[in-house]
Amino acid sequence: MDYPIVLTPDDNGTLLVACPDLPEVTTYGDDEEDALQRACDAIEEALAARIAHREDVPAPSPARGRRVVALPALTAAKVELYRTARAQGVTKAELVRRLGAHGPQVDRIFDLRHASKIDQIDRAFRAMGKRLEIAVRDAA
Repeated sequence: MDYPIVLTPDDNGTLLVACPDLPEVTTYGDDEEDALQRACDAIEEALAARIAHREDVPAPSPARGRRVVALPALTAAKVELYRTARAQGVTKAELVRRLGAHGPQVDRIFDLRHASKIDQIDRAFRAMGKRLEIAVRDAA
């Protein structure tokens, strides 16, 4: 899951970072590497806030020549799980029932700060009629 970003040189030698898909994301970096790391952190925070507030999470738009920030694999899987549940109208309570789990267990599956096991996420996808696949690509 790669979100496009826009890097704009600021007047004090830093780079301003914005994410067109997530207007609440604005950060900066001392150089390009720092800006990309801060962008990833800011995007993760914005996604975590949207999930916590039960808001829509947009899919990343095409890069169209812009730089992209690749989210960590576990974050990407959790975001896609959340998007799938919303698209299907599956509430946390319904997912608890389908998984035969406890509420806090399902809460942790959607918590981007919790180090869930990938098999838990796969099981939740399967409970919604989906299958988690993992792909490996060349680094950009």
